[in-house]
Amino acid sequence: MNNIYLSKSKYCRCVQCQKILWLEKYKPECATPEDKTVIFENGHKVGELAKGLFGDYEDIPFDKTITPMIKQTEELMPKKPNVITEASFDYDHNFCSVDVLKNDVDGVEIYEVKSSTKVKDIYLDDAAYQYYVLSNLGYNVKKVCIVYVNKEYVKGELPVEDELGQYFNIEDVTAIALSKQDEIQSNIDEINRFMEQYGEDNEPPTCLELKCFNPYDCDFWQYCTQDLPKPNVFDVAGMWKSKKFEKYNEGKVSFEDLLYEDLNPKYIEQVDFEVNDKEPKINKAAIARTLNSLEYPLYFIDYETYNQPIPEVEGTKPYQQLPFQYSLHVIEEEGAPIEHKEFLAEVDDEDFIRTFAESMISNLPEDGSVIVYNKSFESSVNRKIAELYPDLADEMARINHNMVDFMVPFKNRDYYMKEMKGSYSIKYVLPALYPDDPELNYDNLPLVHNGGEASESFLKLRNEMPEEVKEKIKESLLIYCELDTLAMVKLWDKFKEVIN
Repeated sequence: MNNIYLSKSKYCRCVQCQKILWLEKYKPECATPEDKTVIFENGHKVGELAKGLFGDYEDIPFDKTITPMIKQTEELMPKKPNVITEASFDYDHNFCSVDVLKNDVDGVEIYEVKSSTKVKDIYLDDAAYQYYVLSNLGYNVKKVCIVYVNKEYVKGELPVEDELGQYFNIEDVTAIALSKQDEIQSNIDEINRFMEQYGEDNEPPTCLELKCFNPYDCDFWQYCTQDLPKPNVFDVAGMWKSKKFEKYNEGKVSFEDLLYEDLNPKYIEQVDFEVNDKEPKINKAAIARTLNSLEYPLYFIDYETYNQPIPEVEGTKPYQQLPFQYSLHVIEEEGAPIEHKEFLAEVDDEDFIRTFAESMISNLPEDGSVIVYNKSFESSVNRKIAELYPDLADEMARINHNMVDFMVPFKNRDYYMKEMKGSYSIKYVLPALYPDDPELNYDNLPLVHNGGEASESFLKLRNEMPEEVKEKIKESLLIYCELDTLAMVKLWDKFKEVIN
């Protein structure tokens, strides 16, 4: 049997599902991957920072042919003690690059770096695989550790590079890596048998299980479920995945199959509305309570934020949501015209969070209703602003106290239509309520269509680019955020319409 060439990432994907490897090799065009650019960028940033954990180091530059990386590593290994980053090794067609390798006189220490804030099971497989490769090459592996981000780290006055010991957590997983060695050998043998058994014209059977989403959502999910009825049990919004697979394994796949199952009433409601093409459900009393809770002036507001694994703003933590933009529609009194106000931070403003907050406070001067969609998000951002700037705490608390959440009627199913597909996300709710209005369609927007793209676009403004390109990005950010608050105004209009 000719062993296939495995990397640590391929090995980990095979731990999840062996068919992934077959599909990647023979049907890569069938993948529908999510955009993982931000995840990869975060991993790169954290990985680069971790290279300095133990002082000076020798870095092995990436080469897709791999051989030069292995050769350079072989040249550096005898020069111990030293620290080698991306040290690369191959044993019997099993390849790995070690993020940080402490190469001591009496052996080596493996440090696998992750941009996560906790140690996940798949990281243990990753680390154990590296132990397998190096130990089989004859190296004395003294220690294996997972290096990950300390979510409680708060950026102080010093650069993060000078606070590495506080920014990173290091967990010794040597005993676990050692305990997994027989399992790894068995897995590698099984992977090779599997790939030899199923050639290009002999596709392996599809087995849908929880592993399709654990530890990562599989890029081939749509391909593997293409023959299921549409919609199906996996389209039921909010249901635990374990419950979905339970029903799938019972043969309850289509919505018709699920209609009389003993399920959460909200799940049955989604199925019932779809199968029986039911008319919208509107709890007029609940909608009226929402409307009656409003006090003028009405402030319809939405924030855009970004987060970074390595905090840049003093007083903030890794992955903390940092507000850089808001849109605000204001109605001062009943019958008054709608005013629109907005804020977009300048990328070179080192105190942009305070500028954001002061601008918002000035535009919400009175105690009217602050209308949001998903109160927990905006209110948590405001609390963090109050922690950063105690002199603004009273104003942040005032704004939070006045918040009214327009998501609640949809979350509680006081207003529901089959077109919402069981979701209360405004990206489903708005087109359901206004299906024929192209101005309310996020897909028609230029450049920025969702919060993730907004964050990425704002960060791109830091890069060198022609001024006209920057202006186009800024314009797209403003248009996107404005639609978010216009959407809430349109919800308010719809609420008034349906109770009259």
